[in-house]
Amino acid sequence: MSAAPTASPFAFPIKVLPEDIDFMGHVNNARYLNWVQDAVLAHWNKLAPAEEIASKAWVALKHEITYRKPAFLEDDVTASTVLEHFKGARAFYHTIIRRGEDVLAEVKSSWCCIDAETLRPARIGEHMRELFFSDVD
Repeated sequence: MSAAPTASPFAFPIKVLPEDIDFMGHVNNARYLNWVQDAVLAHWNKLAPAEEIASKAWVALKHEITYRKPAFLEDDVTASTVLEHFKGARAFYHTIIRRGEDVLAEVKSSWCCIDAETLRPARIGEHMRELFFSDVD
């Protein structure tokens, strides 16, 4: 039995903006989900061929987030996202948001690939595996 293919983490730098800060003086919890979306889409846009980028779009299906520490204005934050696997039209990501070595949040999310014209689910082609995973037979 061969090991499951592995994907390299994709690092997405985040700039904390004044509008991200809530009444308690730290980043609003909902903002973390925007960061995950930005990181996942940037990952897709970096690795997918231009024709796939032009013909597909992504919608979030589910986010499971664990908040560990708050982020503040001026913090250097990075979202490190990994595509764990995909099946059919669904992709499953694990994203860790950090400030230096401190883990601020961990997010497991699932996404649906859709056809940009019809807005209906679109299978992710098997030809995409080699672009996103190493150790692919």
